[in-house]
Amino acid sequence: MSSETYSSSEIAAVTAARNIEDNRVVFVGTGLPLMATALAQRLHAPNIVIVFEGGQIQPRITRKYMPFSPNDIRAGYRAIMLATPTDVLSLLQKGHIDYGFISGAQIDQYGNVNTSFIGDYTKPKTRLPGSGGANDIGSLANKTIILTRHEKRRFVQKVDFITTPGNIDGEGREKRGLIFGKPFLIITGLAIMDFDTTLGKARIMALQPGVTKEKVLENMGFRPIIPESIEVLDPPTDEELQILREIDPDGRWVEHPN
Repeated sequence: MSSETYSSSEIAAVTAARNIEDNRVVFVGTGLPLMATALAQRLHAPNIVIVFEGGQIQPRITRKYMPFSPNDIRAGYRAIMLATPTDVLSLLQKGHIDYGFISGAQIDQYGNVNTSFIGDYTKPKTRLPGSGGANDIGSLANKTIILTRHEKRRFVQKVDFITTPGNIDGEGREKRGLIFGKPFLIITGLAIMDFDTTLGKARIMALQPGVTKEKVLENMGFRPIIPESIEVLDPPTDEELQILREIDPDGRWVEHPN
């Protein structure tokens, strides 16, 4: 248990790290997913195989060689292989990726994610970066983890555009040709949500320490399934916080409390 204060992004990264087992293959980008994966690699999962979209396979993530993008040469530090984007995307297509991390500007109750535009397709209010490898991850990774800030504007009843498919409309993915893979968890600084296996809808699985169910619901544009009993997670340990702050001392990816 931690004796320190911590930020919402720190607890989100810690929570994601705790859900990565050793000896798994993890497709990751930069930002919070990279921090979570680096923490898991340092703490309890030294044998995870990290895969970057740029083609780097099983690098070591350190403060000195912290990559700023999946194509940064530092993402290849001590990697066992420097391949190509085509090579690593083929690992997704073959079902070899255990966990894939994504985020999104909009996330709906079925785990569909929008990173394309906000508003009408013909005249959008905001244009977003697009898919990158997110559609491949959400379509093909065995388990997709959505790691994001918890904001009401992100959690919407229906996304304006499905960039990355979750459970589509709750009726399953197979009839759309997605024969394996599934949205696994949504992790934020307030809660963890999983998905009901029958309805395909997001369900509150656990609350972050000090967070109430009411606070989670206040910051959502849809109402998730609420079980009778909701677990409260343990706060980050001093060791977890120390590692996060050591590898990202300037708070580039993870905000640190003042």
